[in-house]
Amino acid sequence: MGENRPKIGLALGSGGARGFAHIGVLKVLEEENIPVDFIAGSSMGALVGALYGVGQSPAHLEKFATLFRRKYFIDFIVPKLGFVAGLKAKEVIRMLAKDKKIEQLNPPVAIVATDIKNGERVILREGDVATAVRASISIPGIFVPEKIGGRLLVDGGVIDRVPVSVVKEMGADVTIAVDVSYFRTDIEMNTVYDIIMQSMDIMARELVRVQEIDSSVMIRPIVEHSSSLDFTEVENLIRRGEDATRDKLSDIKRSIENWKENKNDRDED
Repeated sequence: MGENRPKIGLALGSGGARGFAHIGVLKVLEEENIPVDFIAGSSMGALVGALYGVGQSPAHLEKFATLFRRKYFIDFIVPKLGFVAGLKAKEVIRMLAKDKKIEQLNPPVAIVATDIKNGERVILREGDVATAVRASISIPGIFVPEKIGGRLLVDGGVIDRVPVSVVKEMGADVTIAVDVSYFRTDIEMNTVYDIIMQSMDIMARELVRVQEIDSSVMIRPIVEHSSSLDFTEVENLIRRGEDATRDKLSDIKRSIENWKENKNDRDED
């Protein structure tokens, strides 16, 4: 795309298993030679974004996703602060992340988590990738929170579902936001997990409305109900990410061209 181009930031949202759609988004952006200069991610968006920053290609991420089995990732415990200890998850992430630090990632990645004690957003840009991602995926009530620097951290989606403002702060001129949440009113509530995830999706509605206004382009791959805890539809979710991104390609390219035109006008003044 040449030197005269905007810095492009990708804000990858939370949404449990639905976040596998992010892989499809990355796949299409690479196919279209649309560079990604910065990534900010919450929860599953943090996982996909961090592994991409490590150097895992969309093809490798897709292969991992299709081989994913919850039994390799989930370690149930007697509930206290959560049902899942998260030790297995951290070790799998550490292996895939090649034991790297966040500051080593390329493109740069910011991982968003929530301080459950004081309700603050925590943006992790340094330190162990596996620990930071483990914090960001810690769905309250399901995962035991992760302790980092004296803070007790849970899912980034609690406070920042699609971290557009974070990727702007990193230096993005054009922001592509990916919202993988989906809210429906006729869902059956059969387990505590259903209650927790529906609560997260309800919180997301108002948060994402603001973020849509703030982003250059908003991609929404999830157009019908898909459980955030259902890891059996991985290939379908990745395809949805691809299709939704292709549908928005003209908007993305228009945003890039608008930035170039505005830059030229500024240079002439």
